[in-house]
Order: sequence, then structure tokens, then C-alpha cells
Amino acid sequence: MFRKGYGILEEMGIRFSVLVVCLNAGNKLKETLESIRGQTFADYEVIIKDGISTDGSLAGAKEAGRGIPSLRIIEKKDAGIYDAMNQAVEAAEGEYVYFLNCGDVFYHEDVLGNMDRVIREHPAPLGVYYGNIYERATGREVASNPNLDAFGCYRNVPCHQACFYDRRLLLMHPFETKYHVRADYEQFLWCFFYKGREGKVDFVYAPLFIADYEGGGFSETKQNRKVSAREHREIVRKYMPAKTVWKYRIIMWVTLAPFRTWLAKNPVTSGCYNKLKKIYYEKGQGVER
Repeated sequence: MFRKGYGILEEMGIRFSVLVVCLNAGNKLKETLESIRGQTFADYEVIIKDGISTDGSLAGAKEAGRGIPSLRIIEKKDAGIYDAMNQAVEAAEGEYVYFLNCGDVFYHEDVLGNMDRVIREHPAPLGVYYGNIYERATGREVASNPNLDAFGCYRNVPCHQACFYDRRLLLMHPFETKYHVRADYEQFLWCFFYKGREGKVDFVYAPLFIADYEGGGFSETKQNRKVSAREHREIVRKYMPAKTVWKYRIIMWVTLAPFRTWLAKNPVTSGCYNKLKKIYYEKGQGVER
């Protein structure tokens, strides 16, 4: 396969691996596959990593995936969602990996094509490319921070469904399965603070909407929110000095972080809140690591 770029034709592998992990997903898996099948950009593969479903969802998925020539289905037991994600990454062949959960769909048919253009216009030796999401639970568009810094990573990183990862990053540092809710957050912080022989990881924001995010999933149940808070405390101590962590905690307390979270999740107030957040992000300054 050849791709045109910078005045030459370069031989390349698959551009994107779209990974869908599932277990007894019902019709949601079919909906997600139909969204992928509608993409106008053709240089991608789809891997369904199924943890041995018993609800018949794979039969519907195979039917929905008939129009996807690069579809592969891996039926294999796993130790949970992050182990399944690691297995999917190992099987992937694309340059960039994107996770789309069952029930989530692409925002529109040109998402992959637009992201390919962004990558070509902003090439990075090691890159994470990300955009925004539409949150179905609140009916609002949610912008990611275009100017990530350490404090921004402490507060909140871009939604996983907004991020395209250089696959090598996920192979160098797979998701740590000891974390039940926050392994994707830990992996993102590893990327952000990485200083290896290849240099730092470039984080490139694109003002594009990537996914229609269902919300209300695994990490958002009442029980898992408590687990999430505990894992967040452990992970930030792993990557940030104690003094820095305490400084960020104080800032969060002073700025009423729990109340702001409520505003962001409340269908009545989320629209206004996200507009204000977008304005704040647009005034951000550079990247601090």
C-alpha cells in the first residue's frame, strides 16, 4: 500500500487500527460496527476482541461487519477490559490505534479521513492525536484541553474515545491491569511524562469531534467512581512529586472541583459549563512536563 505525502509516494502499512473490546454487548456491538463501516477513509482495520460472549452478539456483529474487508474477530478469554485492550493492541497492525467502545459511534463519516490529514500535516516521531467528543448522556459537545500541561493531566485527560495513539506507545507500556478503572489514565500519564531515547511524546490537538460517546459505562458506576478516586491518587503519586500533587489538590479544593464536575454532568448546566471550559482551554499556555 502506498500513501502520498510530502511530494513522494511512501510505502506504508495500515494507517489505523480501530479496536472494539466487548463481552455480551448485545446490539451495541452491531451499532458500533455500522458506524465504523460508514467511514469514507478506507485505510484501516477493525479488530473485535471478544471475551467469549454467550449472548449471540457476535453473530450480529459478523453480519454488520460484512462491508468491512479488514475485520478480524478474536474470541479469547481475558482478565478484564484492560487485559482485553492489551490483547487487541498486540494483534493490531495499524500505525495508530483507536479504541471505540460498544455503544459508542464515530461522530460522522469523515473522522478517520480528517485525522489522517491532521497526522500528515503535523507528523510526530511518537504522537498522540486527540480531539473532542459529543456526550450523549448530557447531549453536549465536550472539548478537550488543547494545551495539555501537568496540572491539566492531574485534573483530567482527554476522553479515551477522543485519542489516537501511536501503537508503539501501547506496546512499550501496555495498560496496567492492576488498575480496574484508571489504567487508561495511567497509560496516558506514562506517555505524557515519557523521556526515552525517541524523545518526548508529541500531543497534537485537532479541533474535530471524534466520537458520539454513550457515557454511563464501566468507570462511571457509583462503586467504580470510588475505585477511580483511589486509583487516581496512586497514579499521580507515581508520576508527580508529592509537593506538586499537594499543590494541585489545594487548587482543586479552592476552585470547587466537585461542584464543577456536577455542573459538567448535569444536563441543564452542562452546555453553559462546557462553553466556558472551552474558552478557558483556548487561553491555555503551552505544555509543562
